[in-house]
Amino acid sequence: MIRIEYAAEPDEELCQLLDREFDLYAGRYGITCNYQPFAYIARDGDRFAGILTGNAYYREVHIRDLIVPEAYRRRQIGSLLIRRVEDDFRGKGYENINLSTYRFQAPGFYQKCGFKIEFVRENKEDPRLSKYFFVKYFD
Repeated sequence: MIRIEYAAEPDEELCQLLDREFDLYAGRYGITCNYQPFAYIARDGDRFAGILTGNAYYREVHIRDLIVPEAYRRRQIGSLLIRRVEDDFRGKGYENINLSTYRFQAPGFYQKCGFKIEFVRENKEDPRLSKYFFVKYFD
């Protein structure tokens, strides 16, 4: 009998299993998964000033989270974190960087960083929760 369990985070063994299975499945179609998680952390001395996390896989880079604490906002830290991702992944076979954000969060910020809206999924009950999907192609 199959049992379903909840895990807030898979352990290392399961992560390795996931990587192997993704690689095997993609390989059947002649595609390299090349899954690579990443995190960039901004620090001001010993203080946390921001973090950007994501994953690179197939031919794209996906930004999952970008957080800059209130005390450090409007100091270009978010822009610096994004630029670092662009610099580190440019020229390495990736086609684009993509991400999603909600209307109440930062669509304007990402547009200023050169991202283009691919589409918006409107939330009919609360427009602030409309979700914006962005992409920025490498040259």
